[in-house]
Amino acid sequence: MSGTPTVVKDVMTHRVVALRTGAAFKDIVKAMRQWRVSALPVLDGTGVVVGIVSEADMLRKEEYGDGYIGRYREAGHLAEVRKADAATADELMTAPAVTVAPDATLAHAARVMARTKVKRLPVVGRDGTLEGIVSRSDLLKVFLRDDGDIEEEVRREVVVRLFGTHTEAIRAEVRDGVVTLSGRVHETALIPLAARLARAVAGVVDVRCALSGPPRHPGPDVPDTGSFRTV
Repeated sequence: MSGTPTVVKDVMTHRVVALRTGAAFKDIVKAMRQWRVSALPVLDGTGVVVGIVSEADMLRKEEYGDGYIGRYREAGHLAEVRKADAATADELMTAPAVTVAPDATLAHAARVMARTKVKRLPVVGRDGTLEGIVSRSDLLKVFLRDDGDIEEEVRREVVVRLFGTHTEAIRAEVRDGVVTLSGRVHETALIPLAARLARAVAGVVDVRCALSGPPRHPGPDVPDTGSFRTV
């Protein structure tokens, strides 16, 4: 993987299958089957994303198609019943669509997916037009990053930036995406910040922080004998 993926446009899929608002029910089913996707963005005549049609939306026709629609109407399932009667994308879609900007961080995209319980997000520009789509699996690509690349960035952006150029006593090692920081630092107050910044580096799975402050020197009233006894 070239470069360091840090924002959505680094990992998103650029080739996207989308629907027009007037797309017919059967054509939507065929498109999902052909492209092996469970949801498709819906565009208006200008290419702006106006909604999403998912398999869940499509299945309303089966769920409420058993001849008892009247009962469901009375039970307050009007939105679901309307989708059961739908025949085109604009009638089926969930709107407005939950989207993300191409320059959004991967962490932000992951939080949006978790909060809205969706598996993929249309990526839209400032004018609302479709630029790509990002899925859960796309967000995981960052964890394929090489350990050596991660280690180099942790040393450059965390160790050197926080503790200066004379950092020979501080070690940053990465194995399977897990960062281990060890050694002595002069300012112990910076240790929690170092761990937090290392965790924010793209591709980091976990951080094990073994940094410690400078060695303590014995006070004038305590002899530095290694051990002592009282009499």
